[in-house]
Amino acid sequence: MIPVSLVVVVVGGWTVVYLTDLVLKSSVYFKHSYEEWLENSGLSISPFHIRWQTAVFNRAFYSWGRRKARMLYQWFNFGMVFGVIAMFSSFFLLGKTLMQTLAQMMADSPSSYSSSSSSSSSSSLHNEQVLQVVVPGINLPVNQLTYFFAAVLVSGVVHEIGHGIAAIREQVRFNGFGIFLFIIYPGAFVDLFTTHLQLISPVQQLRIFCAGIWHNFVLALLGILALVLLPVILLPFYYTGVGVLITEVAEDSPAIGPRGLFVGDLVTHLQDCPVTNVQDWNECLDTIAYEPQIGYCISASTLQQLSFPVRVYKRLDGSTECCNNHSLTDVCFSYRNNFNKRLHTCLPARKAVEATQVCRTNKDCEKSSSSNFCIIPSLETHTRLIKVKHPPQIDMLYVGHPLHLHYTVSITSFIPRFNFLSIDLPVVVETFVKYLISLSGALAIVNAVPCFALDGQWILNSFLDATLTSMIGDNDVKDLIGFFILLGGSVLLAANVTLGLWMVTARLVVGTSTARTISYSSLHPWHSA
Repeated sequence: MIPVSLVVVVVGGWTVVYLTDLVLKSSVYFKHSYEEWLENSGLSISPFHIRWQTAVFNRAFYSWGRRKARMLYQWFNFGMVFGVIAMFSSFFLLGKTLMQTLAQMMADSPSSYSSSSSSSSSSSLHNEQVLQVVVPGINLPVNQLTYFFAAVLVSGVVHEIGHGIAAIREQVRFNGFGIFLFIIYPGAFVDLFTTHLQLISPVQQLRIFCAGIWHNFVLALLGILALVLLPVILLPFYYTGVGVLITEVAEDSPAIGPRGLFVGDLVTHLQDCPVTNVQDWNECLDTIAYEPQIGYCISASTLQQLSFPVRVYKRLDGSTECCNNHSLTDVCFSYRNNFNKRLHTCLPARKAVEATQVCRTNKDCEKSSSSNFCIIPSLETHTRLIKVKHPPQIDMLYVGHPLHLHYTVSITSFIPRFNFLSIDLPVVVETFVKYLISLSGALAIVNAVPCFALDGQWILNSFLDATLTSMIGDNDVKDLIGFFILLGGSVLLAANVTLGLWMVTARLVVGTSTARTISYSSLHPWHSA
């Protein structure tokens, strides 16, 4: 949930700003000079909203808008076509998203549509919707707010630059550029001379109105290209393809301990699953979480030497336990003897699985010797014993839910070539680019929706003026058609946002309940043994 401290800081900060503004505007001594300063600096302050406009960049905008006119003409023509297609496609996309949301809401229980504790992020991506409502502190980690707001601001600036350059290209007077802060969300805007905008043709208006979402779409494509080429771009300083580097281990992570994971460790395998990059790490954890627990080959003599008489009993979830619950070194293993009878034995975990090959049945161990057995950890449901290889350190033995390892350990595929290089730099760049792709793409999609107060409204009006004027002589009929389309788009977008917020809240409640269930389960830090 959103931290109380964050809410207090935001509300408190805005209260101080607004009260200061009211006091200065009410003061006999400072009112005139304060209002003059606001006007000269281009600032305006209202409750939860600060706006700054300047003409400093006007010369740059005019230079961009008048340079290579023919190329810009073709550029914004492509943008116009994209904008019209995006406007009509947004109906299909919003409709599909709404149907997905309704289908999830009609499920038997919230757990059927929420992120279950037993599902990993890589598998849940297949069920993710293209558009999702983002609420900071709920489905957006607080520690990534900087990336989020920076990407929002950059996407907004690029969007408005597109409008500004297109307007100058179409001979519309450009008054200024500005940025604003609404509560905690940053944004940008351009001030165009409305009279000029109304005098140009509908096709020219279309080029201007479509330029914003066109630039956001191009920015998202450039972000994807940068993400793909990032290993090549950083090749002189970082190399990839040999494992994942640990960049952070959370304080409450089960991976912490004398024989656990540390910042700077290079992980090469999870069980028998090779790890060469972040995607491999996620896929390996996903496979481990969904497939049955893997076993380990052990010789009959070693098994006889390490095992001791045990008392076997059933856990509440139906699994079998044969060790002391308070032991931090022993694990209950099951195996089949030569008569195919299933037996259980309590063994020291590290001695039993260290330097052994993995297996699923006794046949997998017969290659080396016929007197070998495949011992499989007998653990609670969703709990796994995972051998994590991070040479030259001794293997970490982890017992717990794979998701705990996934969410409490931060990794990167980029390994520094030199000691003075930061291991966090590629992560910062990669994370920001991902946010930029997501938010710039979302801004292009949402702004294309024919909805009141969005770019889609003006795109639709200009499109109808350009196409229906010659077909429908009565402007009232044309305006009525446009109104109903706008009403439909507005209702569709509002329904998606409303139900999206409901879904986020439902997932939060179920996720909290699931997290508590996991936290009460038996998690043994075998890596510290």
